[in-house]
Amino acid sequence: MTLAPLRAAARSHRQRPVGLAPTESPVDGAVLVLHDVTKAYPNGNVALRDVDLVVPEGDFVFLVGPSGAGKSTLIKLIIRDEIATTGAVILDGQDLARLARRQVPKVRRKIGIIFQDFKLLPTKTVRENVAFALEVTGTPSREIGPAVDRVLALVGLTAQARQLPGTLSGGEQQRTAIARALVHDPRMIIADEPTGNLDPLISWEILQLLLRINELGVTVLMATHNAEIVTALRKRVVALEDGRIIRDEEAAAYHRED
Repeated sequence: MTLAPLRAAARSHRQRPVGLAPTESPVDGAVLVLHDVTKAYPNGNVALRDVDLVVPEGDFVFLVGPSGAGKSTLIKLIIRDEIATTGAVILDGQDLARLARRQVPKVRRKIGIIFQDFKLLPTKTVRENVAFALEVTGTPSREIGPAVDRVLALVGLTAQARQLPGTLSGGEQQRTAIARALVHDPRMIIADEPTGNLDPLISWEILQLLLRINELGVTVLMATHNAEIVTALRKRVVALEDGRIIRDEEAAAYHRED
């Protein structure tokens, strides 16, 4: 199945959907929908304003913008660390604001999160770090080993499985974090500045890995300040400024090209 029809449909819905009910997805196959989302904090700071966004299954999206533009708040809404003040955030057909507390962990398992600073457990081996993501969700032990083996092979860390994070290079630590994010078969990967602590060569290796994961069908949303990477890869670019989406373009550069 080609992703072209989904992407075309997404483009047609990037203006605010009209008459969208809170639990409706405006695009069949959309993993993520934000409809008229505003996030205001008690101190009066408005981090996001009237945001509409559709991310079809299998898309690769760069989220760009200056510090304070709203990228971190947007990610927090998607992983349900925060709840929108107004509007709807719909992940895989579920309105996150309407979830009961007990439902949140299950929905979060649909997302794999990769951080700039890796967030690995220093006293656990590579294998144990990845396995831990399944253990905390109650995955049967007989299923954990094969799942861990599969993702370690995918990210090229089979040989490092018994090593502690402190003995790894920065690139290997980030690949461990990617394996951990993938091990529960998420619908979507959110990568928050995943190359921010890496040198240029290793950054490109991590990007190639994320592209390969995307080719396997996993949706990727990557927040980054790395203009070189964004411009070179020519993927979809969603640009935030002062809490608003000011640009949403396919095959785009980091900066607007007029």
